[in-house]
Amino acid sequence: GCKNQKHVLRPESLEGTDEEDPVTALEWDPLSTDYLLVANLHNGIRLVDSESLSCITTFNFPSAAASVQCLAWVSSAPGMFITGDSQVGVLRIWNVSRTTPIDNFKLKKSGFHGLHVLSSPPKKKSCSSQYPTKNHHTSSTSEAIPPPTFTQNQAFSLPPGHAVCCFMDGGVGLYDIGAKKWDFLRDLGHVETIFDCKFKPDNPDLLATASFDGTIKVWDINTLTAVYTSPGNEGVIYSLSWAPGDLNCIAGATSRNGGFIWDVPKGKIITRFSEHGKNGIFCIAWSHKDSKRIATCSSDGFCIIRTIDGRVLHKYKHPAAVFGCDWSQNNKDMIATGCEDKNVRVYYLATSSDQPLKVFTGHTAKVFHVRWSPLREGILCSGSDDGTVRIWDYTQDACINILSGHTAPVRGLMWNPEIPYLLISGSWDYTIRVWDTRDGTCLDTVYDHGADVYGLTCHPSRPFTMASCSRDSTVRLWSLTPLINPLQINILADRCWDEIIGNTDRAVESGAPPLLCGKVSRDIKQEVEKLTENPRGKKLRWFSECFSPPGGSKNLWDLVAVIKGQDDSLLPLNYCKGIMHMKHLIRFRMSKAQELTTVKMSKFGGGIGAPSKEERLKEAAEIHLRLGQIQRYCELMVELGEWDKALSVAPGVSMKYWRKLMQRRADQLIQEENDDVIPYCIAIGDVKKLVSFFTSRGQLKEALLVAQAACEGNIQMSPLSTTSGSANSGENSTDDYNELLHKVSKELAEWYFQDGHAVLAACCHLAVENIELAMANLIRGNELELAISVGTVLGESAAQATHYALELLARKCMTVTTWDLAADLMMMIPDNKLQLVKLCAFYPGCVAEINDLHEKCHLPDVEECMQLAETVQADGDIFETIKYYLLSTEPEKALPIGIQYVKEQLSGSDWTLDSVCPYLDLLSYIRTERLVLHKCSEFRNELLILCGYTGALLAIRRQYNSIVPALYEYT
Repeated sequence: GCKNQKHVLRPESLEGTDEEDPVTALEWDPLSTDYLLVANLHNGIRLVDSESLSCITTFNFPSAAASVQCLAWVSSAPGMFITGDSQVGVLRIWNVSRTTPIDNFKLKKSGFHGLHVLSSPPKKKSCSSQYPTKNHHTSSTSEAIPPPTFTQNQAFSLPPGHAVCCFMDGGVGLYDIGAKKWDFLRDLGHVETIFDCKFKPDNPDLLATASFDGTIKVWDINTLTAVYTSPGNEGVIYSLSWAPGDLNCIAGATSRNGGFIWDVPKGKIITRFSEHGKNGIFCIAWSHKDSKRIATCSSDGFCIIRTIDGRVLHKYKHPAAVFGCDWSQNNKDMIATGCEDKNVRVYYLATSSDQPLKVFTGHTAKVFHVRWSPLREGILCSGSDDGTVRIWDYTQDACINILSGHTAPVRGLMWNPEIPYLLISGSWDYTIRVWDTRDGTCLDTVYDHGADVYGLTCHPSRPFTMASCSRDSTVRLWSLTPLINPLQINILADRCWDEIIGNTDRAVESGAPPLLCGKVSRDIKQEVEKLTENPRGKKLRWFSECFSPPGGSKNLWDLVAVIKGQDDSLLPLNYCKGIMHMKHLIRFRMSKAQELTTVKMSKFGGGIGAPSKEERLKEAAEIHLRLGQIQRYCELMVELGEWDKALSVAPGVSMKYWRKLMQRRADQLIQEENDDVIPYCIAIGDVKKLVSFFTSRGQLKEALLVAQAACEGNIQMSPLSTTSGSANSGENSTDDYNELLHKVSKELAEWYFQDGHAVLAACCHLAVENIELAMANLIRGNELELAISVGTVLGESAAQATHYALELLARKCMTVTTWDLAADLMMMIPDNKLQLVKLCAFYPGCVAEINDLHEKCHLPDVEECMQLAETVQADGDIFETIKYYLLSTEPEKALPIGIQYVKEQLSGSDWTLDSVCPYLDLLSYIRTERLVLHKCSEFRNELLILCGYTGALLAIRRQYNSIVPALYEYT
């Protein structure tokens, strides 16, 4: 039954061997129905005509060792294609008209996995009017027209286009072929299921992951980059466990090769454990109470406790495979296991017995992971293939709750280290569920992972940032702060400690508000109570760092400290890796440059116009003697593309001519997007040109560095100015450079902001001490709690924005019905009378509750407001009338008065937005249940139309262009 094969083209046989030569890649030519590009493992690449079954061209590699992993046609350039090598990450660019590559770029050490070309539109070039047309009259001083700059074997210019590159080590990037640079590169990644993830005990920024691909990788979660990767080749790694404290080692458990300890900074495996033979080890746990002990559990039915040097202390035999184990957080001699026989066991190491102390039965399928509660002694949970999580109380020998909801086996399990009732689970049903274990309710279900969720973890000092890992080969980071409202706002509103921190018994009472019960909150409280000056600022910063997810908040607080005059010696070690304050930028970069190089002199010239070599001077002198016409010589050289020769003798004509030539060269290189432009611009002090070059390529950090160097006077403008008129005065250029610095930092901030990183955008503004824009970015990015904390610490300079953020956060509290908190936040705004009126007007409680809130906000009770409304109405004060009616027992009486007034204003010819907005804004705070009454329907419609109309005008004023049409349509 072999299928009939039609048109078979075999590769040429390899001489002297019987080895097969498989096809590794093939692609049809997009412009032809017959041509096919074929790559074989040994025979390289051929262009084949599928009609005649003949080979049109055979392409030759520069080295015999190179073989092709993938290839792709470049659709924007007919006949051009690119290939990726299989052993090393070399990208080669070819044209069907040549048998050798046009160009080769080594992009990475590891080989390609896949390639795809996206055609990107060509960048708009500035019109090149800088060179005269070809047929002009040439005199001895005419400007020559230069050819484009080429690399040694490049008679082709590279097409605009981007290559999406995937590499064997999991790296993924977007390479700009025309500009020859990465637009994006994630250097390493896992290429298979990630079974486990854990934060480093002494560093909440480092996360380790263990994968089916045989490696453990350690990631910096601020930049999402891999900082370490284990040697590999371990088979499948199911589980990992960090050594306690700062020991910098990780224990790993594999499917066939036993357990091991990896010394992370040294990058090598220092110990192996083989007690389980070739049986798979599903879990490894390093004791954090006694750093000499490591537990493993395996498919051979044993849970083995050993010392780190391999001496076996206990072997606990189970009736079937053991999948999970966890050391108790309160008792260093207690460990729990999960077994295939559906039972959870607790063992006590201080006895010589190999029998469990307790056996918990109840699950109806195998038990996988078990986890002790970090906050409640004797409480543990277990996840099972029966789809449930059970909570056990060791002291009562009982199951105290069953959490049902997952539709497949449960894998990941994690207790929150601060909120004692919060438990999170991950499952083969692709979801993560968040549970309140007091009554077993599921608070949230997350569907983002594309496959089974295996690992969940968080760090005690950043308790509301969780990492999850999955069979979809991704690690994801989550913020849990929405689950613990209003805790963060209690801190901002300076509520008493009792409403922020509590003991476990109080926190686990059913219906109790969330309270912090863990170590990090206790530590903050102790430190704050020790402080004699500015405890509020420190308290806000420490809690903000504890609540905020990674991604810039720490950087932001460092910048705030610098602005507030903190001593530089107190800055953390990794400060120089983030966004630095402008006064540090050059200093830190200089020291980095000194680290990287010991070469004393820079590559580019010794001062302006100094020839680089004596021979060139001699040669120039000879030409001078023979011709006496240096300028003509220079222009001839330019025409031949020998720019360097021209530039080296140009000062012989005049410095002015040399500068002009330098500028022409720089302009040409910028047009070709060539990095070689950088030294030219710096030598002639053309900072603006260089900044715009970097900016146009999206290299905003480089642009910022150059602008700052210019501000500090490191880049000198040559005394001869090419601008018409006199040379610039010094002060003027400093102001120019300052303006440039702010412009670039603004662009970098906008780039971060559009990328979804509001906090990093704020860092860019703070780095140049633009506090107003920094606060605006935080508020626009809905980072209100952070904005208020930072604004409070910055003080007067940020006061206006802080007050606005307080108002917005108070409005948020009104939607989640924490009204008293909203009032507390409003009270922190100095001019708060109107805000408090709006809050009370909108409050939907019964009369007694409304009066309580009025009292808290220093407003008269509802009856008195009714009388006041009638009194001020008689006096003809419209705004006050609306205000008091809204606060009274019949708020709907405000509607006809307010709407009538606004309509009268609009019918006049000289009305402004500012004259009607305050009235409509106030009316909008009428209680919803009154506004929806049938008798108000006409007023309601008028109010909505007027608000929509003024809203559209406001949006135009504020340049919120995208919402203007919708608002007009609505009205």
